[in-house]
Amino acid sequence: MTDTVSKSVFKAKALEFFRQVERTGTPIVITDRGVPVLTLAPFRAEPSAAVPLLRESVVKYNAATEPVAAEEWEAAWD
Repeated sequence: MTDTVSKSVFKAKALEFFRQVERTGTPIVITDRGVPVLTLAPFRAEPSAAVPLLRESVVKYNAATEPVAAEEWEAAWD
C-alpha cells in the first residue's frame, strides 16, 4: 500500500520521508490540493545497466545448449 502526503507536510518533513522510503522501500505519493503530482520511490538500477559490464566476459563456450557439469561450474570459480 502506498502512503500519501500533501506537499506542505512533505516540505516540512522531507528527510523523514526520504529515510522512510529508503528503509521500507514503499513509495510515497505527494499530493497538491488532494491531487497526486509526484511519487517518491526508491532508486533501482535498470537491469540493462549490467549489460555493458558483462559484454565480452564469456571468452569461449562450445556447448551452449548442453548442461554444465558440476565440476566445470566449480572450476570456473577457482
